[in-house]
Amino acid sequence: MFGLFARPSDTIHEAFDFDRNPYKAKKQWPPDFSKISEKHQFRMEKRYRRRCKLAYARPQWVKFTKLTQYGLSLFVVAYGVFYYDWGSEGAKEPPFQGARTWYKNIADNLWSHNSSQASREGIRKIEEARQPPRS
Repeated sequence: MFGLFARPSDTIHEAFDFDRNPYKAKKQWPPDFSKISEKHQFRMEKRYRRRCKLAYARPQWVKFTKLTQYGLSLFVVAYGVFYYDWGSEGAKEPPFQGARTWYKNIADNLWSHNSSQASREGIRKIEEARQPPRS
């Protein structure tokens, strides 16, 4: 029980000896590029590039960066269409006025109390008309 509270002894690690390694490498690395063919050099370069690309890939970072870029682009376009004052001097109506009017009508209907009351009354009238008269 008291062994749990004792300090572990300092273990001395010997330096790694490559000559006594039981797992010998099959090929020498890095190879001598002056002795191998150009085709093999090209294959090794492709392999090295692919492995570097995999080692430094950050898929989550790329995903969030793309989402942020798409979100900001969408925000800028929506702001430009619906809110930005383009200063159209001499034009009959500012650009995107049709889209702005459509958006304003939807937003007004969404937050107004009267439109929902009117639609409820209309639904009630339709339901009353469908019901057969009581006898």
